[in-house]
Amino acid sequence: MEPLSGKESATRVSGMISAKHQVHGFAVGLSVKNVFALDPTGRVDFGGGEYMPAGRIAVEPLRRNPEDKYQWWELGRGCYFIEFNETVELQPDEMALLEPDERLLRAGASHTSNFLRGRIAPVEALLQVEALNMLMKQNARISRLRIFKMDSAGVVVTPVMKSESAPKKSAKKKK
Repeated sequence: MEPLSGKESATRVSGMISAKHQVHGFAVGLSVKNVFALDPTGRVDFGGGEYMPAGRIAVEPLRRNPEDKYQWWELGRGCYFIEFNETVELQPDEMALLEPDERLLRAGASHTSNFLRGRIAPVEALLQVEALNMLMKQNARISRLRIFKMDSAGVVVTPVMKSESAPKKSAKKKK
């Protein structure tokens, strides 16, 4: 598996606000489009016949200052769905890792790291706010996407090298 450069990764990402600020050495920053609170009940069963995703309730952003071009979401401690501005279209031999940005972690929130394949529209994450409160501005860059190219079979093969210090098998004597 080999990482793609940020510039090459950016060709797989649509909907960026500013490539100048979002494309990094080996990653692309993703920005927040919408925030949803969770309707408290989702269901998961063995066969899927009774599956029901948790509902979503839009969290409306607020203007903090009259001159602000973008608004802010005021998020209390808890869990939220995040929808990103960006969509991703990966090649069949590619896989992406969506991970939280360090600034999100230092602000008191996180989301799980997820592997993505194929076309993802919209890109979403389940955000967990652990701080008592967190303010998040519209289009904030809160996640990084790293894209990796796999070998042609889609399987990562790690070659095993013989070690010089490994014990040698003794030859069996013929009788």
